[in-house]
Amino acid sequence: MTTDGHKRPRVDQRGQLVALTDILNKLGGKNGEQGGVAAISKLFDSEGMQGILGKLQASGLDKQVMSWVGHGQNEPVTGDDIKNAVDPQQLSQVAQESGMSQDEVADHVAQALPEAVDKATPGGAVPQQGFSMDSLMGMFKK
Repeated sequence: MTTDGHKRPRVDQRGQLVALTDILNKLGGKNGEQGGVAAISKLFDSEGMQGILGKLQASGLDKQVMSWVGHGQNEPVTGDDIKNAVDPQQLSQVAQESGMSQDEVADHVAQALPEAVDKATPGGAVPQQGFSMDSLMGMFKK
């Protein structure tokens, strides 16, 4: 079951089943899921969940972000949406470190963020303090 309550698996652009942990492992390379979370944090200048969501909202993705935080279906974002929201130098560095192209990194982040934010905000609100991307790691195990 997906986090939006519908019984359909997450699929990538090629129609293959993809789990959030698989996406994080790809982004993290030899550092696994933890490295994937670190890569996402780095893309958004390590500003924690509130900083990440703020940057996404500032780049015109308010509707999508609110769907992830709130209850109901998560609106998707694209790799291009992610590229528009992040610092191009950070994207280049994360791509280099992960051994992927910038497009691949952006696409993976676009697939991971809706579910990651949804899991991090089960009460329908972003925690006001003490919340970082690292704290997501425990939530992925649930």
